[in-house]
Amino acid sequence: MDMINSISLVESIGVQNWTYILVGITFTLYIGIAVWARAGSTKEFYVAGGGVSPLANGMATAADWMSAASFISMAGIISFIGRDGSVYLLGWTGGYVLLALLLAPYLRKFGRFTVPDFIGERYYSQAARIVAVVCLIFVSFTYVAGQMRGVGIVFSRFLEVDVNTGVIIGMAVVFMYAVLGGMKGITYTQVAQYCVLIFAYMVPAIFISIMITGNPIPQLGFGAEVTDGSGLSVLQKLDGVLLDLGFSAYTAGSKSTIDVFAITAALMFGTAGLPHVLVRFFTVPKVSDARLSAGYALVFIAILYTTAPAVASFARLNLVDTVHNTAYDEAPEWFGNWENTGLIAWQDKNDDGIMQYGAGAALSPAKPIFDLDGTRGSHGERLLNNKSTESANEVYIDRDIMVLANPEIAGLPGWVIALVAAGGVAAALSTAAGLLLVISSAISHDLLKQTLIPKITEKQELLYARLAAAVAVCIAGLFGIYPPAFVAQVVAFAFGLAAASLFPALLLGIFSKSANKEGAISGMLAGLVFTFAYIAYFKFVAPELNSAEYWLWGISPEGIGAIGMLLNFAIAMTISHLTARPPATAQALVDNIRIPGGAKAAENH
Repeated sequence: MDMINSISLVESIGVQNWTYILVGITFTLYIGIAVWARAGSTKEFYVAGGGVSPLANGMATAADWMSAASFISMAGIISFIGRDGSVYLLGWTGGYVLLALLLAPYLRKFGRFTVPDFIGERYYSQAARIVAVVCLIFVSFTYVAGQMRGVGIVFSRFLEVDVNTGVIIGMAVVFMYAVLGGMKGITYTQVAQYCVLIFAYMVPAIFISIMITGNPIPQLGFGAEVTDGSGLSVLQKLDGVLLDLGFSAYTAGSKSTIDVFAITAALMFGTAGLPHVLVRFFTVPKVSDARLSAGYALVFIAILYTTAPAVASFARLNLVDTVHNTAYDEAPEWFGNWENTGLIAWQDKNDDGIMQYGAGAALSPAKPIFDLDGTRGSHGERLLNNKSTESANEVYIDRDIMVLANPEIAGLPGWVIALVAAGGVAAALSTAAGLLLVISSAISHDLLKQTLIPKITEKQELLYARLAAAVAVCIAGLFGIYPPAFVAQVVAFAFGLAAASLFPALLLGIFSKSANKEGAISGMLAGLVFTFAYIAYFKFVAPELNSAEYWLWGISPEGIGAIGMLLNFAIAMTISHLTARPPATAQALVDNIRIPGGAKAAENH
């Protein structure tokens, strides 16, 4: 009887209350860690004192790495575009391996605080340092926009607040532990966040895998037969269902081969140039520890990334089953909940009160524009100011909600739904904090201490770092409120910018003695300007032209960073060849970095 009463109590709490409980507990934990790990020196603020264990750093790196894009948006995009979504899996995982094996150990051996620090010293130029700071800020702010948007989406549904209010709540929490604790606070907070996010991702995936296939392992359930007696596998059933609704088969790709290759390359090489991940390897005592923590992180990352395809396919199946040909009056509760957030919409084109879901855009413009006065239609739906399209599709579903809504769609208990909310927030905040830290350290250490006002004391530098982090939080919040695209797409733009600007300078700086400051500066600027201009043109200036027939060589804005990277390499090597070789000190630095052996600790200089 006591057990029955306990179960009844758990069920009666409700999703929103569970969300308040679990998110409240995790926020208290994060802020408590920040206070405990408050940075007292620039070394603690920038690199956590350089004494983080490989296991803790591996877990923190995984949390830093698996952002809102990985947790919230990646499975959502795969769910909607099917096989083409594999570019995110291939690019991000391949990029991490590239980063861990090719760049991180060497940069750790260099032994400084930041990525611009390396570029400034390797290319013996304050101008190169400043250009690297500019590139870093462009990349990081683009990336952080997706994270803050992810936080807003989670809070908008589960705390029943406006998306923008959710972004502001996330800003306040990040401010607490990023500004107070610096890298020391962030590192140990990210360890806790990894535990939260991976548990939150796997629990519903296991539940839903059992419900659909009877297999408790999602990775195996992805290839198993569904339990409806049809004898079809998950992918076979999904292909059939989508074809019946007018979509392309889930396993058939629509992107051109060159675009798939370019997006994968941009994500991969952009990953290897991400400053907030590279700096994580400065926090361990030795080069061998950097390699070991990279291995740990790869294992921790693989748990989520091998589960994402299964989550995506399960979510799409459940969505179609519960939405298509369902009367709005009889729609499940989750549909109305997400409609209230503005991330789902229904326009009854044929006045039959039944939701038809199929191929094609439901609305024009594509995103819903609701009546500001909250007027409801005859069936209780939120009225829209969008024009109808010729498509039979009546339902708009924001891709970014699929992972978050999946437990609700599957009818899982309230505590599981709330757990996913806590996991989504943990994923977004962990990466946002890392990005904000590299922005603040680039400004305080590289721009102020190393360039503009070198005579400032360590105490003053720490103050400037905290002020820079505070300003960065505010700007990041604005980007989260006014995002340019879906979370994963925003992040893809950031990776493209990193691939086109920072990656070539880092790679040539480590492996080429002939690369000089003139080449590095020219290459970084050319890659950054070209890639940013291309993305801005198709996303903001002329979005109506954002289709394959107008793209350069059929390459989308998500993949143009690969071309920007090649442009960077070509210009950097050509100008380096035409100008004076680097001084002997720079060439000796390359030799020193590449010689096997231990490394000095990260130092302020």
